[in-house]
Amino acid sequence: MAAYMKVLAVLALLQVLSLHVVHGDINGGVSALASTKHEREPKPKPGGGGGGICHISGFLHGKAGKCNRAHGSECCVAGHRYPQFRCSPPVSAKTPATLTLNSFARGGDGGGRSFCDDRFHPDSAMVVALSSGWLRLDGTRRCNRMIRVTGNGRSVLARVVDECDSVNGCDAEHNFEPPCPNNIVDGSPAVWKALGLDEDIGEFKVTWSDI
Repeated sequence: MAAYMKVLAVLALLQVLSLHVVHGDINGGVSALASTKHEREPKPKPGGGGGGICHISGFLHGKAGKCNRAHGSECCVAGHRYPQFRCSPPVSAKTPATLTLNSFARGGDGGGRSFCDDRFHPDSAMVVALSSGWLRLDGTRRCNRMIRVTGNGRSVLARVVDECDSVNGCDAEHNFEPPCPNNIVDGSPAVWKALGLDEDIGEFKVTWSDI
């Protein structure tokens, strides 16, 4: 009887040891799989970018001043932080943009003389300004070139004469307006009229392209 009890005790001990070994192997296997999966996951690239995304490059601290509010101009608020962009979305045959309204005439809400030719332009001129990235920071200089702007079922040709500055602003040169977004075509009243748009809208979704 004593011998029989010893055999049972040994069998029970072996069963316990077997369970511990299997449990450890399972845990070890799971841990190994998790570790391998983690190691194989791609690491995020710096900047989180790609795909034509243009990220904010910094912020400009606003300074208020004498701001011409014509055409619904947004005037800087002292102490407010405004995003800056040193890039714009990639240009294609139909580049999406926001058309805004601007007077390039002396005393207009465009501020100083046009960046490209150091001149003022009457409201009857078919002229536009482009966001900094599109004007000169994407490897193509578009000053004084013609572009095609399409919207509201119409297309017009306009000459690029100015920069809608996406980096600087909140000073007299920029009519104390904040930096532009990175996707702006800033059109003269003549451009808006040619597209059949109501100036009171203030902004309108269009596409544009080089010609």
